Amino acid sequence: ADIPVIPDLEEVQEEDLAMQVAAPPSVQVNRVMTYHDLDKDLRKYAAFQTLDGEVDLKLLTKVLAPEHELQEDDVSWDWDHVFTEVSSELVTEWDLGLSERED
Repeated sequence: ADIPVIPDLEEVQEEDLAMQVAAPPSVQVNRVMTYHDLDKDLRKYAAFQTLDGEVDLKLLTKVLAPEHELQEDDVSWDWDHVFTEVSSELVTEWDLGLSERED
């Protein structure tokens, strides 16, 4: 049982195929819709105004925030600065909680 055996050529070829990876499928990339396009579609199509044919979403669509209110400037974060800021806020809240308990 411990005698080494020379593999057949067919066995070696099957092993090689097992180790190969299939090429990924090619998918056509469509453009991503902008907020403006989404807003127009939301108001245009009645299908978006109900959920499961039962829940009326008209009120929600009326109060959704416009795009310019959602846009924020990119701000880089410095870990030390954020950690110091958060920890000082927590200490301040903790001190206020202790002072309220004492009163």
